[in-house]
This record gives sequence, C-alpha cells and structure tokens, in this order.
Amino acid sequence: MSEINALFHSLVERLVGPLDQIGSFFDGRLAPGGGAPIALVDPASDTEWLRFNDVTPNHVLSALESCQAGQQVWAELSAQKRGIALHALSTLVAENAEPLAQLESLTSGKGITASRAQLQSVVEIFRYYAGWTDKFGGNVIPVPGGQLNYTLREPLGVVLAIMPWNSPVYLAAWNIAPALAMGNAVLLKPSELTPLTSLALAKLAIEAGFPPGVLNVINGLGQSVGDLAIANCITKKVVFVGSVQTGRRVNAAAAKRPIGCLLELGGKSANIVFEDADLTAAVKAAIVAGFANTGQNCAAGSRLLVHRSVYDRFVDAVAKAASEYRIGMPLDESTEGGPINNRAQFKRIGDMVQMALDEGATMAYGQEPPSGQNGFFVRPTVLRDVHNRMRIAQEEVFGPVVVAIPFDTEDEAIAIANDSEFGLAGAVWTRDIARGHRVAKKVRAGIFWINMYRDMHVATPFGGYDSSGYGRSSGIESLYEYTQTKSVWVPTQVGA
Repeated sequence: MSEINALFHSLVERLVGPLDQIGSFFDGRLAPGGGAPIALVDPASDTEWLRFNDVTPNHVLSALESCQAGQQVWAELSAQKRGIALHALSTLVAENAEPLAQLESLTSGKGITASRAQLQSVVEIFRYYAGWTDKFGGNVIPVPGGQLNYTLREPLGVVLAIMPWNSPVYLAAWNIAPALAMGNAVLLKPSELTPLTSLALAKLAIEAGFPPGVLNVINGLGQSVGDLAIANCITKKVVFVGSVQTGRRVNAAAAKRPIGCLLELGGKSANIVFEDADLTAAVKAAIVAGFANTGQNCAAGSRLLVHRSVYDRFVDAVAKAASEYRIGMPLDESTEGGPINNRAQFKRIGDMVQMALDEGATMAYGQEPPSGQNGFFVRPTVLRDVHNRMRIAQEEVFGPVVVAIPFDTEDEAIAIANDSEFGLAGAVWTRDIARGHRVAKKVRAGIFWINMYRDMHVATPFGGYDSSGYGRSSGIESLYEYTQTKSVWVPTQVGA
C-alpha cells in the first residue's frame, strides 16, 4: 500500500500541485480553502489519502468574480482563437492521459482500463467542440417590410457546473466543453470526494492558453458552494449532474433568480429482452449495461425486462456472467469493476439489496464483498422474482444491482418500462426490427438502443425525460443551452 500512496502523492504533485496547497483553482493558481478540513479517502482501502480545507463565502465570491473577468476576455476573442485554445487543451489532455487516468482510478475507484477509455473520450470532447466554435451562429430572417432582421447567438456569461463523483473528469469535460466553446466562463464545482482531476484539468487549461478565470474550480462541500453561487447575480446558468433530490434543490434555488438549469438526474433504465433476441449478445450487453463502472452509471440498464418464455434461462445466464465479472483493485489491468466510491453509497447499496430481499426478491447472484478486500467492494448482484412495484425496481441504486422482471407481451413490456419516474435510457433486444422501432418510439427515454446498449458519443444529444432531468448536454443541441438569442433589426429602405 505504501507504493500506492507514493504513486498517489507523485501524481497529485505533478498534475495539481503541492499537497498542502490543494483547494480551489482560480485566477490561474491554486487557492487553499479556509474552512473545516475535508478528508479525501481511498475507496479501495477505506484509508485517508489527504485532507484539504472547505471553502469560505469569500472563496466563492472571489472565484465568481474571477470567472466574470475571464469571461469578458474570452468572449472578446475570435471564435477561431477559442477553438485553437480548446484544441490545445485536448492535446495536453492526450499528453497527460496516463497519469490523469491513474489519478482518476485511485480517487474514484474506477478500473484503470475504463479510466483510460474515458480520458480518450475527454480528448475527443474538447476536439469536437473546438471545431464548433466558428460554425455556430444566428440566421437572417425574411421579414415583411423594408428591414433586415438577423439573429446573434451570444454567450450567457458565467456557468456554474456541479458535477458528481462517479466519472469526475469525463463528466466535467462533457459539460464544460460546449459552454467554453460558446464563449462562456465556467465555475466547476466537482464532488469533494473526487476533486483532483478537475483541478488538473483547470491547470492544463491555463497551459493551453485560456485566460485566467475562464475555467475555475471551486472545491468544497455542496452546502458551502451551491446556494451562494446560484444566488449570486454573476451566475447565469446552472448545470447539475447528480441525484433527483439534490437536483430539485438546485432547480428551486435557480428558479428564485430566475436562471436556467440543465439537469441530468439519473435513471432506472429498462433493458428489454424478447424471446426472439440473440440471447448470447443480450447477456453480454446486460452485464455491461448493469455493471459498467460498478453500476455507478446514470444510464445503467438496472431493470432487466425479460419475456417469460426465456426468463429463467436468461436470468441464469446473466447470473453466471455476473459471477465471472472481475471486481478488483483500481490499477489492476484485469479489473472490470473497482470499489464503490464512498462509504455512504456502499452502505446504501447493501441496505437496498436487503430491502429487496425483504420484499420478496431472490438472489440469483450475490452481493457479499469479495474476500480479502477491505475497501468498498460489492459483487455484481442479480435479483430475480422482482415486480415493478417493488422499491428496488423504482428507486435508483447507483451500484452493481440488476433486477430481473418478467413480461408476457410487447404492450406489457412497454408499460413496465414507462412505469417509472425516470426516463433517461433504455434498450430493446429482438430480431423483429419493426418491433424494435415500435418499442423505441413508445418507451419514454431520452436515449434508446436497439440490439445494443451504452454506446454514446459527444456528437449526439444526451439527456432524459421526467425525473431524469431536462436539457441536452452534448451534440449541437448543447450549444443552444449555452447561448442566448439576440434579434437585430436594421432599416434598409427609406421610410421603412
């Protein structure tokens, strides 16, 4: 373990700065906090990595004022220059991808193979939006009379982005890149459980040529940052990724001003398997859908809806595959799933599985911690004999727990899929392509796959229905989220 500690400390000092200076990052430099100490814990061993201090109200105000000043400089740059800076940031991320992936794995618990893949996506995200900076604009509108009317797409100003702990650097990039591309500044608030790669990203942005203040990181507890930053008139929009309960509080706080929100609040996505599906492929996909990132995934296929005629053998096959899913240390190359990120979530998963068993579900494959490991490890769990009114079928677990629910008809499968407060993602498995399209049309979800699961790309819109939030955080649609429209009128005829 001493080798891991030494690696952790060397990565922090290389990518972020001296351990005793860890805090927020604004005006192009680290800014240690002045509040109560916060412990950063290794999820693989339940031991402390380091401590940093919470922010004070003065830190929040200083970070916002820095963003406001930086945004004015950033917005005055040409779109081409902003694109060059974003592309330079993508290059720096690529050059530092391996140490960033290692730091991401150590602090979040994510397996190193998954962290490396997400860092490559971060590179792609910044390159994608670098290409949009000078290609997104307004329109000329033909109006009656002797006037020219055209529209401008202008930046909002300062965007507050509040991110979770499950995929810190990936979700940060996914949500800040379109805002930056459109000329906004971002105050990034990472989870206090996983702040380090976000701080590293802000430091790389300065190296890439971003003006100080364009990307600031405020690192502290949610209650120390959220209400203050949202209530401040400098903040023009809030982007939040996290739980429904916290998202509702963020939305209510923003509504008092009022300012806009983009909310991504998770899901309880239905992965529907018909009797005519390629069951071998569907089993493999069910494992990825349910257990990728140890189930700490907003679009997880956590409700497995299976036609009754193949229910028993399909669930048995998923349980067998789950037993072979490799849970291990984050930096082990063979690890498919690492530890749960934190003690509170670890306990919640165990409590919810026990609740399901008390409700009448049975264990197809078990949830006990793997032997010989002291951290927050949970085995992939497959629960059968579940019906959709059970709490385990309605509430997001955010862990490696899949519930298997039988159905008899296409209409019943759709009804079960839609019997949820969530509407983020879903999938259908069938050789009847017409049925695949029918189901895709009728299931209420922002993302839907036919004979596949979990493929995503920055060029396509991502977001959900109902309690899964609103707004779209990627693709061209995200550029509308971070700009506002100005309509300009000019007379072109005498007397018009």
